[in-house]
Amino acid sequence: MPTEHNSPVSRRKLSIFGLVAGIVAVMVVVTGIKAREDSSAKLREWTVNQAIPTVAVVLPDAKVLDATIDLPGRLEAYYRAPIFARVSGYLKSWSADIGAKVKAGQVIAEIEAPDLDQQLLQARADLTSQEASARLSEATLNRRKTLIASNFVSMQEIDERSADLSNKKAAVNSSQANVERLEALAGYKKITVPFDGVVTARDTDVGALINAGGGAGPAMFVISDIKKLRVYVNVPQNYVPAIKIGAKAVITMPEYPTRTFAATVEASSQSVDVASGTTRMQLALDNAGGELMPGGYANVRMSLQRDTVPLHIPASALIFNQSGLRVATVGSDDKVLFKAVTIARDLGRDIELASGISADDRVIVAPPDGIADGDQVRVAGAKPGKTEKVSEKLDVKG
Repeated sequence: MPTEHNSPVSRRKLSIFGLVAGIVAVMVVVTGIKAREDSSAKLREWTVNQAIPTVAVVLPDAKVLDATIDLPGRLEAYYRAPIFARVSGYLKSWSADIGAKVKAGQVIAEIEAPDLDQQLLQARADLTSQEASARLSEATLNRRKTLIASNFVSMQEIDERSADLSNKKAAVNSSQANVERLEALAGYKKITVPFDGVVTARDTDVGALINAGGGAGPAMFVISDIKKLRVYVNVPQNYVPAIKIGAKAVITMPEYPTRTFAATVEASSQSVDVASGTTRMQLALDNAGGELMPGGYANVRMSLQRDTVPLHIPASALIFNQSGLRVATVGSDDKVLFKAVTIARDLGRDIELASGISADDRVIVAPPDGIADGDQVRVAGAKPGKTEKVSEKLDVKG
């Protein structure tokens, strides 16, 4: 029968179809498993890549042409003399007020000293008495000497009279010295100016009680020579070697905002103040026109002479923790390497380093939290060898 004849063929076809379907099913399963494995591998790779931080780096900037430092300074008169009285008394008169220009030797005040006047009169009287006694002793000695030949007087008496005359002459010399001392003191009743200058202070008036010496109160007058000024600056210890004697400086004053004045470094204290860690330096400033005033504030810009060119990095690159002050650098294998550094100057956005890194170190601009030595990082943006330079900044405000 036809049905029975086609039955083996149909079963064979069904077997082939089942086999093909099984193979397809296996391939689908295998493909799905492989796809999941590829997806898992890609996910693991992406996760690993995301775990590597991306950092921006810069090369330390060593391009410094004319480094300067700005510091606050104080102007002082080149010569300044507080005038104290040498004699006690009352101020009789004065003739020079603050701001007056005076000449050397000019009398600017006079003191009335009645006690000194009486002492001088007494000393002169004592001198007169001593001179009279000395003359009498000398005359008596001369008369006694004429009687030696007649043996009316002995040599013992002659020796005694000679000694008495010597004592009287010594007393005369002592009285004479006392008179000259008091006369010299009387000369100080007139207050004179020691040098040409300006009266910058007057702290007395007519009738005021004057005490001799400089420990009982302020000076009567202060005379200052302001044709030349001294500028005093306290320089931080690490900058002292870079500021040489004879170096030029530029002075700016608040009262002359559009002008500058030239000064020269004259001297250094050659010592460091323990309290401030600074060295005091003195600059000379010409003030022939009298425009600048002693005691005034000044901004002093000084040139720094360096033996080596300093390196600058961004301030954000510094890391300070229990290990000290460090920066994070990226090596050729893109791994982190920490280096200890020392700061020469804080320029605000930039930091000038004294030591710790070299010019070819790749410094991480903003190190992420938790970064450690040997961590793998990815350098952002630039091609190898091309990194952004830190902008140069030469001045620091005092």
